[in-house]
Amino acid sequence: MTIQLKPGDEELVQKRLKSGGFADAQEVIHHALQVQDAEAEALEDHRRETGEKIERAIAEFDQGGGIPASQVRDRMAELKAAHPPGGR
Repeated sequence: MTIQLKPGDEELVQKRLKSGGFADAQEVIHHALQVQDAEAEALEDHRRETGEKIERAIAEFDQGGGIPASQVRDRMAELKAAHPPGGR
């Protein structure tokens, strides 16, 4: 496979090569792809964990748990009054 890099991308590859951490451009690209895969996996894990937390919260709420919205609004008003924007 042959790829054409944009000038800015080529500069980034050269910068990585000059750092001494990579033997050649292929190694730089390979590392970048590994990092991208790891980030995608972490995002997917976060999405799954968040979904599970939401499901648990809904189940708890359905079983009578949770905090009434009026209490949440009152607490938010208290917090805003105690910590106004701009630190006043």
